[in-house]
Amino acid sequence: MVASAVAREAGALQRRRFLARNSETVAYQFKGPQDYLTATDGEVEKLVRARLLAAYPGDTMLGEEDGGQISDNTWVVDPIDGTSNFARGIPHFCVSIALVHKGVAVIGVIHAPMVDELFCAAQGMGATLNGESIHASTATRLDRSLVELGWASRQPKSEYLTMLGKAMAAGAGVRGAGSGSLAVANVAAGRVDACVELHMYAWDWLAGMVLAQEAGARVNDFLTGDSLLKGNFVFAAAPGIAEELASALSVAI
Repeated sequence: MVASAVAREAGALQRRRFLARNSETVAYQFKGPQDYLTATDGEVEKLVRARLLAAYPGDTMLGEEDGGQISDNTWVVDPIDGTSNFARGIPHFCVSIALVHKGVAVIGVIHAPMVDELFCAAQGMGATLNGESIHASTATRLDRSLVELGWASRQPKSEYLTMLGKAMAAGAGVRGAGSGSLAVANVAAGRVDACVELHMYAWDWLAGMVLAQEAGARVNDFLTGDSLLKGNFVFAAAPGIAEELASALSVAI
């Protein structure tokens, strides 16, 4: 799969820049509240764009940093998901690549270079981690489950705190590790039982969504309306706790 090779190359670039950190390579700006940007974000996105569009010249690409156009075949890319971790020296980040074909996400690839993990999925073909099949967890009790609960500065803090309180009241173990893409990839791998966030952009979510679907997790319908450009609520959970979690959080899936 071309996307897998591109993700590995992009991840290798991330890794080199991370390990060669100095005051220039880790300098960061803020695009908005707690929304980090480094020079490496743009460098990786340019690499991915060049490789994908050379391989598929009739396709388009939508990237977090440089935008792009939407067509029948659109590659949706986050060059570094977990930029805050990358910028601050925390080795928990990845490159995320998805293909949306006529409004449906059909391919998802995520590479986490610091642990050399490559997650791949294609519609109807299952999900893999470094070539081995992965599946959502068999959890059936929310009070014994681990949930990644993301926070987005674009939503009122009160809404996040309300959702956090509901999850904890239901007995769920709650965490947040700073990468939405890796959160949902870990749901697909059965390491985490669910991940939920009030708002996430397509480049952060779609690759992991394909992984989670193909691994048997329950996910919400993300690609509705103009969510490819503007983002949406996100939910992915092991099938045995999905309804209980949705009810506890008062959300529809």
